[in-house]
Amino acid sequence: MTEHTAVRRGRVRVGVSGWRYPRWRGDFYPKGLPQRLELAYIAERMDTVELNGSFYSLQRPTSYQRWRTQVPADVVLAVKGSRYITHMLRLREVDQALANFFASGVLALGDQLGPVLWQLPERHELDVEQLTRFLGALPRTTGQALDLARHHDARLDDRAWLEIDDDRPLRHAFEPRALSFVSPVVDDLLREHGVALAVADTAGRWPMFGQVTADFVYVRLHGSTALYASGYTPEELDAWAARIEGWATGASTPDGRPRDVYVYFDNDARGFAPHDAVGLAARTRGPDSGGAPGLG
Repeated sequence: MTEHTAVRRGRVRVGVSGWRYPRWRGDFYPKGLPQRLELAYIAERMDTVELNGSFYSLQRPTSYQRWRTQVPADVVLAVKGSRYITHMLRLREVDQALANFFASGVLALGDQLGPVLWQLPERHELDVEQLTRFLGALPRTTGQALDLARHHDARLDDRAWLEIDDDRPLRHAFEPRALSFVSPVVDDLLREHGVALAVADTAGRWPMFGQVTADFVYVRLHGSTALYASGYTPEELDAWAARIEGWATGASTPDGRPRDVYVYFDNDARGFAPHDAVGLAARTRGPDSGGAPGLG
């Protein structure tokens, strides 16, 4: 490479899944830090956080607004999709539930809204027709999400957020856990819809997919030897950093194009997640393109 040749690189963001964990207090968080300042403390040290309260119940617009104001403008907040859609409806007849989800305040994050993660339960087996319908129902832009949100039901009449700063692309990631999803049919469907197949390290319990199916890569690190509980060794962090660099530079993507990469540590049970995130972030810093325009 000559001195005049610049290496293109996608934006790499590393953070944690959630931040309100008692085990972190007095360890990663300084002793006595008020709980209301924990997200701000995280955001001073990481450039992304995965919001997971949205998985358990519909949040309120005021919550999303508060989270947005608690982090710097360049911090991106990914949002975990509702388990009502993935675990209860099991991707069936989801239009109303999707409308309610996007009306609940997700769009209040504005240009700090990162990818939306849809995680399936372990016993959810592949149904190609069902998956095709679900992927087709996902909004591809914030404008489409707003149009969908306007069809919310009466439960959100007094609490819907129906505004966007601008119409920008909306990214989705998909995390299945059944072996039946190890299929080129799934890969092709996700590529057709531009949805990322999440790379999830689950201590061998569920498949670790590695196919690149979108213009970004979404990684969830749940623990390499004990699910949600084990930390990552320096050697393991080095290996993940090298793999991430391959995606970010295009060296290990099908078309050789750089990808933005989002990484979230979910090995939180014993407090390893934030420490591992800081360690991996230090290994993945470097010149980058700043990410694709409008996508964070």
